[in-house]
Amino acid sequence: MQTIDLDARDRAILRALQSNGRLTNSELADRVGLSPSACLRRVRLLEESGLIAGYAMILNQRACGLPGTAFIFITLDQQGRQALDAFEEAIRAIPEIPECHLLAGQSDYMIRVVYRDAADLERIHTDILTRLPGVVRVNSTMTLREVKRTTELPV
Repeated sequence: MQTIDLDARDRAILRALQSNGRLTNSELADRVGLSPSACLRRVRLLEESGLIAGYAMILNQRACGLPGTAFIFITLDQQGRQALDAFEEAIRAIPEIPECHLLAGQSDYMIRVVYRDAADLERIHTDILTRLPGVVRVNSTMTLREVKRTTELPV
């Protein structure tokens, strides 16, 4: 991944695309004050640099029948590279876990779990999480309400 010096127009492009990734190149060019060809050239450079990692659609979690969110802290029996790799490989295959973060601190990982109801969360806990490689402790925290969620970064 190459480093890129961002100017005001690059930052405007990034903010606009974070807000609406479905903008056409013409719409984006109008918003940031560039010609369509210059705008497309800049977007391609931002993509090639790795700064734009990809484009995605964001689903409404509730509308998908998954109204529950829990943040779960996982402690492993070992912290060696093989133990971490085995856990991480297993976690990638679980669709109910959209996020997993390696931590520094009391727990080894924090994961975000989405679920239908209490019975579904119990199933995920009992049948999936406690059976992952090396897991010795699972500490769950259920959310009451989402206050803020964004995919936008301050650029």
